[in-house]
Amino acid sequence: MTTMTSKLGLLLLLAPVMTTASGTEEVVQGGGGKEGSYQSLTGEAPVAGTCGDFKAAYKAHECCGSPNKQTNLQLVPMNPHTSNTGNPCEGTKPAAGAGFDNKPCFLDNILNAMEQSGTNVTMGYQGTLESGSSGPILGDYFHAGLCPVNVHWHLGTEHYSMGQYDESGDGPEDHVYHVVEGNDRRLSGDEARLGFRCHSFDDHDEKFTTPYKWHHCADMMVGETYEIHWPHSTVGACNTPNQYQSPFYDGVFCNLVSLEGVDTAKNIGVQAQVFTVVNDETYYYPDLMRGMIVDGEYGADIAKYTGSTTGTSRSNEVCSAYAPITWQVDRKCHLISASSFDKMCADMKSQKDDMTSDLFPHGSRELVQHNLSADNQHRRI
Repeated sequence: MTTMTSKLGLLLLLAPVMTTASGTEEVVQGGGGKEGSYQSLTGEAPVAGTCGDFKAAYKAHECCGSPNKQTNLQLVPMNPHTSNTGNPCEGTKPAAGAGFDNKPCFLDNILNAMEQSGTNVTMGYQGTLESGSSGPILGDYFHAGLCPVNVHWHLGTEHYSMGQYDESGDGPEDHVYHVVEGNDRRLSGDEARLGFRCHSFDDHDEKFTTPYKWHHCADMMVGETYEIHWPHSTVGACNTPNQYQSPFYDGVFCNLVSLEGVDTAKNIGVQAQVFTVVNDETYYYPDLMRGMIVDGEYGADIAKYTGSTTGTSRSNEVCSAYAPITWQVDRKCHLISASSFDKMCADMKSQKDDMTSDLFPHGSRELVQHNLSADNQHRRI
């Protein structure tokens, strides 16, 4: 542990301000990251369930003349349905001016914000911001009374785990473009910033390079790294048709009466898990919609800390006011089949609320620097 921690300190203090050859962001002095690579987004999911899709599947599975042959596919009805009841969660995200707008992280060099996310989650790391929260939820969210209210994901990772997903990670390059370091630019609505990447990608292995025919997700790429987030809340519309919401804030605050006296760190939490997408059904998981995979090495090494909401509207100069909340982050990178993501997107499209704004990857914010990272990171117990 001592050796790893000393190496970590050396990396964070001495790493230069630059972008790596793979396009992932670099850790810089103070613990933050610099932007460098982006993906243009269409935000348009493919048209699913076409006759062409069925014909291609029929041919691929060699069904001709074998009507009783079983495949690994199933037909699911996609009939349009409009609910006759309203959405009680719609518009419950705090309005502008209600005290949750982004704000300067520092004013006259004085801290003006609470702990932020996503941070370094490498084993042994601690931020230097003294958290005034009650600390993160250390058990599972279910037993703490929280339910998942949304699922979305980011291009690359917002968190950093040395040796797992970091500045040495790699991935496909034909869907990203690079920006000269030092440019002061504002993200447009149709591009996503690339965060850190896993080390799994191998351009000589077909499962990382063979294209996948996407049916439900938009702007996705085999071989790429994605960080999935599952926001949870005690005041979501748990166990009802309105449980899942986009934007996720509507789900988090759905049944909130007042924040007065509420311990947000114990009532709002996010699960985060990092995957490299492969075109290999060996790595199929049927239910990414409901939360982090906990199975074998998946979900076995979890960092728990208090932080904030994320996204590219925040940086180490502009902070989120949605804090403190609990984060439970898998430190390891895992492989997942493209079909698992596509199944999740199909499930999202079947929710009562319209989740089409979350069917594509969101940009990753820069890594939170040390003095904005909480000093209360725990290992899973």
